[in-house]
Amino acid sequence: LRALSSDSPLPPPPFPRPGAVKPRVSCSRELELKTTLRELLIYIVFLTDLCLLTFGMVSTDMYYLNKAMSHLFLEPSSSEDNRSGFGSIGSRADFWRFAEGPLLDGLYWDKWYNNMTLTLQNNNSHIYYENLLLGGAQIRQLKVRNNTCSIYPYFHTFLEDCYSEYRYRAEDRSDFGLKNESEWKYTSASSLSPWYWGSMGLYSSGGYMFTLPKSKQESVEKLVFLRQNSWLTRGTRVVFIDFSTYNANINLFCIIKLVVEFPATGGALTSSHIYSVKLLRYVTYYDYFLASCEIAFCLFIITFIIQEAIKIVKLKKEYFRSAWNWLDLLLLVVSILAIAFNIYRTVEVSLLMEELLSDAHVYPDFYFLAFWQVLYNNMIAVNIFFAWIKIFKYVSFNKTMTQLSSTLSRCAKDITGFAIMFFIIFFAYAQLGYLVFGSQVEEFSTFQNCIFTQFRIVLGDFNFETIEAANRILGPIYFITFVFFVFFILLNMFLAIINDTYSEVKADFEVIPSQELQIRDLFRQ
Repeated sequence: LRALSSDSPLPPPPFPRPGAVKPRVSCSRELELKTTLRELLIYIVFLTDLCLLTFGMVSTDMYYLNKAMSHLFLEPSSSEDNRSGFGSIGSRADFWRFAEGPLLDGLYWDKWYNNMTLTLQNNNSHIYYENLLLGGAQIRQLKVRNNTCSIYPYFHTFLEDCYSEYRYRAEDRSDFGLKNESEWKYTSASSLSPWYWGSMGLYSSGGYMFTLPKSKQESVEKLVFLRQNSWLTRGTRVVFIDFSTYNANINLFCIIKLVVEFPATGGALTSSHIYSVKLLRYVTYYDYFLASCEIAFCLFIITFIIQEAIKIVKLKKEYFRSAWNWLDLLLLVVSILAIAFNIYRTVEVSLLMEELLSDAHVYPDFYFLAFWQVLYNNMIAVNIFFAWIKIFKYVSFNKTMTQLSSTLSRCAKDITGFAIMFFIIFFAYAQLGYLVFGSQVEEFSTFQNCIFTQFRIVLGDFNFETIEAANRILGPIYFITFVFFVFFILLNMFLAIINDTYSEVKADFEVIPSQELQIRDLFRQ
């Protein structure tokens, strides 16, 4: 300082010289970016393995097999009476008409298209000549006891019998009719058999059941005999028709369940479930490749579990304050459940397959195995959904993604307050619609249907004529006010909240240097 006189000029500021090299990313920042990129590459390998694993379980053959079976059993052919189709069943008489006609015609294929009689090996039927009918078809019914509901005293002189809707405690388990065969005696359910959730109730897996013979003529005689002896009674609440097929060409089992419910109101409701599943997993070389993907998936999950455990030990309570860490835990939990389901299903198939196919004259209950296979498929579908969502964790250095996440986090409180106001009005209209139109319009027949219908109205999918026909005064008032308040006001308020917050975030990011150039420099290095 003494060497510099007071009149000496100050040194010029250190402006960069032309062509000078820009400063590199700081060491800590560079280490963080390298770690993120390395984790992203490893995660892409994991995601690729998971995609191969999941999409290898399904194929378009499943859809076409389901479509073929649906066309055969659910849609009546043009040459038949439309009243004999499964979807047109509206009474007990219609059920017998379907069972003795289209059902048996679909189950027993004993002639070629030119009416030439086929030589069937072991008297086995091949539906569409390609799908082996495993064992026989099983028909099962559940009943309720008489006097399971109360009759008002004024009507005691007119009514003596009263059959309630189906409840497990009201189920009839006593022998009836001829009392000499299994169809007249109650059979208890297996503890492993899943219950069925129908349109009118939750049904147990027991009941009065019988298996159709291997011959079409014997099956016709069996059904005619049961119809003449009133196997279906006033207490019958549901009838299940179950059968399974196997197509060796594409290695797929098709498990079919046709359900006819007879509610206490009278009439009948039909529903169906057709599952095409691959129970025999490891047959071709591609199947063994998928098995190697399953092993790799398990190794990835074990590695991720160890990593998350180390993070929890280091960070402790701080670990659970990050939403991404919660997503990692959710992904691990779903993956562990999927692995457990897969192991359980594989073991059960190996144990039960030989037992189920041991007797060709009984019904093999593949529905249990199909249930677990579908559950496993659903678990894997949820797993891969969260796995794709997790990619956002690794692309947060992108400016656009950061703006999106910042917008959602900043307007969370405003959206929460708006959601409370929105759902108060939304549920008020749902209750109004249920009470006014519930007894006449199918879309408003239950409170849940009202909620879904109103979401459809918001999206522009509605049937105004049915609402107006149900109530000529309240119908138009309900529709016009709902569209005005929910669609024109509330939805625009929601968009305004998002838009204003995004504008604020975008303005803030204009003054913050982007990190994308640093990422590009790191890739060049």
